[in-house]
Amino acid sequence: MPAAATATARATGGPLQASRLPNPPFVSTEIARFDEPWAMTFLPDGRLLVTQKGGQLKLLNTATKQIGNITGVPAVAYGGQGGLGDVVLHPQFAGNGRIYLSYAEAGAGDTRGAAVAYAQLNLNGSGGGSLSGLQVIWRQPKVGGYGHYGHRLAFDAQGKLWISSSERQLFDPAQDMNSNLGKIVRLNDDGSVPPDNPFAAQGGMTAQIWSLGHRNVLGLAFDPQGRLWAHEMGPMGGDELNLIERGSNYGWPIVSNGDHYDGTPIPDHPTRPEFNAPEAWWTPVIAPAGFIIYTGSLFPYFRGDGFIGGLASQALVRIEFNGAQAREAARYAMGQRIREVEQGPDGAIWLLEDGGNVRLLRLTPTPF
Repeated sequence: MPAAATATARATGGPLQASRLPNPPFVSTEIARFDEPWAMTFLPDGRLLVTQKGGQLKLLNTATKQIGNITGVPAVAYGGQGGLGDVVLHPQFAGNGRIYLSYAEAGAGDTRGAAVAYAQLNLNGSGGGSLSGLQVIWRQPKVGGYGHYGHRLAFDAQGKLWISSSERQLFDPAQDMNSNLGKIVRLNDDGSVPPDNPFAAQGGMTAQIWSLGHRNVLGLAFDPQGRLWAHEMGPMGGDELNLIERGSNYGWPIVSNGDHYDGTPIPDHPTRPEFNAPEAWWTPVIAPAGFIIYTGSLFPYFRGDGFIGGLASQALVRIEFNGAQAREAARYAMGQRIREVEQGPDGAIWLLEDGGNVRLLRLTPTPF
């Protein structure tokens, strides 16, 4: 986004304000409850895998509402923002049965870092299953602290694996090309580095990097044109929605449309036009988590729109795209922190609330 556009938004007191609809155009139905859920993904048969931060991988039969356990999950470093994170299917899952997990992993001493592994999913006849052949294919460096792992996963249409690697609340690594913290990472499905990555020739961690200068990215989604969008938690203000471009620097911690929690100002994006500015941003923050770009037919009027879960905002935030531009179009109050958003096989929108003993909700159109 050009810096001038951000400057205009800043001058008018923030990004374009959403139209707050008095009644959401959907009905919410509780399907099940989970304990500290973090992510979910649908299997081809319509069953649902759900991760819980404490280290449990659950299998929900959405028809019978039976919940089973998947064993063989790697040990997680649970605490703060850490634990079991994302779960996605390999693009050829129907043939190879492979799933990918991200999680916080303990290191030596009082350190932790995100890791990504794949494994074979073996389902049994009792509503559960197990993982076998677990292989860790990517890691962050182990550092202290319990926050900003990121570790969102997404596959693109070419079968490349994308990982959001947040900066672990350490600020400066986001600009360090010798670290994979504060970066968007692009890998082959086996964890090797594609030779066409922008910094592949430099080797090491640098070769993994697609973009840099990120704070805490908790949502990745590809639009129908194959463009990657990512939302990012700002500090005190300045949550962002970014179009992720090859080799681009998004400026954290040098610039932000928010300020430090102690009130120390951070220069805004327009002051440093060499950095890639967000396409949309929020002050006050929405605390974004979970992200889809809708492609279903159950809500035809939403096709091509984005949906972001709001933690602090306790809302489902709808995004309208116009090519490489984006704006908040509506904000639907949900009354609870929303951790995850997913599209179901029939086009329903599914939400996971955040916290203990929270609801899995299925959203369907309001009857007329």
